[in-house]
Amino acid sequence: MEISVIVCLLVILLAIWIVSVRKKLAIMDENINHSMNQIGVQISSRFDALFAVLDLMKGYAADDIQPLMERAAARRSVITARSAPEEVSEQEQVIEETVKSIRLAAERNPLLCADKNYTKCMDAVECYGRMVYTSRLIYNDSVTKLNSALGMFPTNVIAGILGFHKREYLSQKGD
Repeated sequence: MEISVIVCLLVILLAIWIVSVRKKLAIMDENINHSMNQIGVQISSRFDALFAVLDLMKGYAADDIQPLMERAAARRSVITARSAPEEVSEQEQVIEETVKSIRLAAERNPLLCADKNYTKCMDAVECYGRMVYTSRLIYNDSVTKLNSALGMFPTNVIAGILGFHKREYLSQKGD
């Protein structure tokens, strides 16, 4: 009788432990997904500010801007919670190439550089860029926490059974 009670208590404790591990891992995974969603929103906002600059530039250099707008629009994609880190890097590269082209066109047109709306829109592009950078740090920190937990025994056994897996890091600019 005593042995069966002890075995029942051990099974109950094991079940409670497994549920708590699953909850902890699910929260970490959700934090990563939330961070990636946040990056997606900020990249989308950055694109919106970029297209506002391009619209403004139509009045100054329409011939140079239309192909640039079309190229950026064609390469733009939506970043979601399930997007891969490479997709984020690709979108950031599209933005950086477009910003570089805008700055080159602006250097050739002093009236554009003097336009307050141009300055305001470019400031917004840079502001969202800093937000993306900060969100990348938060994402990578969340990935580190999950990956560390998944590397620990016996959590890694339970995680494997429950379908949790290590996540990839986002590279920082210049990596």
